[in-house]
Amino acid sequence: MKFKGVVIMNNDMDCNVEFSSDNIYETKCPLIYALEIIGQKWKLPIMWYLFENEFTRYNELKRKVKGITNMMLTKSLKELVEHNLIIRIQYETIPPKVEYALTERGKSLLPALKELSEWGEEQLKLDNFK
Repeated sequence: MKFKGVVIMNNDMDCNVEFSSDNIYETKCPLIYALEIIGQKWKLPIMWYLFENEFTRYNELKRKVKGITNMMLTKSLKELVEHNLIIRIQYETIPPKVEYALTERGKSLLPALKELSEWGEEQLKLDNFK
């Protein structure tokens, strides 16, 4: 069984995608692809902190992103670098110094995240959470 869905991405682009009832993740939907890139638990808090603080060292991120382990921080940073959402800057000093910052591609995601955050606030109010 299949059904047709239309995902409106912006005024210039609409994505007509045929979804199979078997597995929606086998489609080439841009929204699902975007969520695969940023949907992991720790990536958004990392990106949000980098937006507010520009160049940030690893240990500062570790302190500010509450609850994240070294393994998950390293994995998340590596994946964000691979997708060109953040940049890793290594300085040739002793001891070694590494900083992370958002790329232009990463910064371009922030308006959508702000909108999603505002939508989430509305949902919290509607669901009577504080």
